[in-house]
Amino acid sequence: MSLTKRDLVTRISNETGLVQQQVLDVVQKTLDYIAEAVSRGEKVELRNFGVFEVKVRKARVGRNPNAPETDVPIPQRAVVKFKPGKEMRDEVIKLSPEQVAKANEESEAKTDADGGKPQ
Repeated sequence: MSLTKRDLVTRISNETGLVQQQVLDVVQKTLDYIAEAVSRGEKVELRNFGVFEVKVRKARVGRNPNAPETDVPIPQRAVVKFKPGKEMRDEVIKLSPEQVAKANEESEAKTDADGGKPQ
């Protein structure tokens, strides 16, 4: 199952008693500021959560799976990397492969049931 922005807003609103529109505005502004900083190449460090940073992926040669004899040059480019914080890593490492597979299947089933639109 996927946790969406809407899910976050609803949960925060229910737990704090704030109006959903106010919570949505705060969540959206937070995401906007993170995206803005990362798009300038800045590192965004959120203690106890993780770090977003821009890294440069080296140029490499790729292959077209439909025509593997053809080499396709892939230029170097900037990509966003996320490194989870210690607390998140510790919680994720407790998950069994079966739990992850089940969560992914439920997420895909929910997406399929909604006509291909994630919630």
